Amino acid sequence: MTGLEIGLISVVVIVALIYAGMHVAIALSLVSFLSVALQRGDAVLASKLLTLAAADGVADQTFAVIPLFVLMGLIMSASDVGRDAYDVADHFLRRIRGGLGLATVSSNAVFAAVTGVSIASAAVFTRVAVPEMLRLGYSPRFAVGTVAGSSVLGMLIPPSILLIIYAILTEQSIGLMFFAGIGPGLLLSGVYCAGIIGMAYLIPRFVYDTTGRFSDPAATETPPERGAGELLGKIAPILALVVIVLGGIYGGIFTPTEAGAVGAAAALILAVARRKLTLNEFWGVLKETGHITASVCFLVIAATMYTRSLGLAGVPIEIGNMVRTATDSFVIVLLIYIAVILFLGTIIDSVSILLIMVPLFLPIMQGFGADPIWFGIITVVAVEVGLLTPPLGMACFVIKGCIEDPRITLGDVFLGALPFAGMMIFVLALLTLWPDLVYIDRWFG
Repeated sequence: MTGLEIGLISVVVIVALIYAGMHVAIALSLVSFLSVALQRGDAVLASKLLTLAAADGVADQTFAVIPLFVLMGLIMSASDVGRDAYDVADHFLRRIRGGLGLATVSSNAVFAAVTGVSIASAAVFTRVAVPEMLRLGYSPRFAVGTVAGSSVLGMLIPPSILLIIYAILTEQSIGLMFFAGIGPGLLLSGVYCAGIIGMAYLIPRFVYDTTGRFSDPAATETPPERGAGELLGKIAPILALVVIVLGGIYGGIFTPTEAGAVGAAAALILAVARRKLTLNEFWGVLKETGHITASVCFLVIAATMYTRSLGLAGVPIEIGNMVRTATDSFVIVLLIYIAVILFLGTIIDSVSILLIMVPLFLPIMQGFGADPIWFGIITVVAVEVGLLTPPLGMACFVIKGCIEDPRITLGDVFLGALPFAGMMIFVLALLTLWPDLVYIDRWFG
């Protein structure tokens, strides 16, 4: 059996096992072990090689950045930072047509800069934004769709866990990946805002609730009076944390790991100062941080095993040769890659797609001379579309789980998220056609 055959069969088997209900990391580990044992004809040797791969997988101190940024994000989530960001955006944007949708996107973009986890954004803004939008006459599909769409900004705008995992997996600079995520994150936010305004004027029935079943007849569009001091008090702590963390990284003051530690400490001080975090809540945050970190590290270990098994079989080389024989068009190869990711996004989660596909295609892309930083951003955007598409659509399931109104179904959430998935694909096309859009410093030069 050739390396190419082993690689293709392994991908099919992994997807089949995951779809059958097996945990992703277990599926990756099992297939990696069987692949190496089949190639070498020795199960003991396979176990030793994969044990070494597992040890190497998380030996780097860079992995400390994952729990630190997760901890920072969860503390900020528990401290009502998302609500404060929404209140400020709501104050300035409510009077615009579709204004609460714009406020949701804007506040989610700010919140993304201190969380790095899309699911946290989806959970927070489902409770903060959706009830307010329904009360003021927006349609339920638009309300939940806006939250679902804007929640993906958490995986693109740094500090993003997906960008960290990609950087570790491909041995790229986490700081450079963070910097590269800023421009596309702002671009996607802008496209969302333009799309919301366009829908408000062109298809108002989608944006506004014409039935009156969800809105409050006594509601008014007049925003509550908030002085400049109150608004500054709400937004200043968030901006200060962003400046400390990202400014420290880009200014060369901190490494990404040090920035994560400083950010987590600053978030904890802020939460205590605002009296927004009880001891029991903090213990819950610590436990959730441990669960998320263990899950991610388990996946990375399994992915390292999978990468070693593919390399041992010569799969990347054989696939690269096959691709170059079939076509010399970089664009066609890239489109195939994106299409496969979009398909996988309908059945497995974001981190798993990243860990399965990148080891297969990165060597091919580098053979075409592609920038691995740009390739990482393209990958993350394509992967994040899967958060909005059925049947998996993790962000949509989280939103449905956080909604207490039984009149809003899971189907409403998916249908509401559909236009935002389309806007993401549009941004993905822009980034593919104009790679310089990935680097914000080149936008005006």
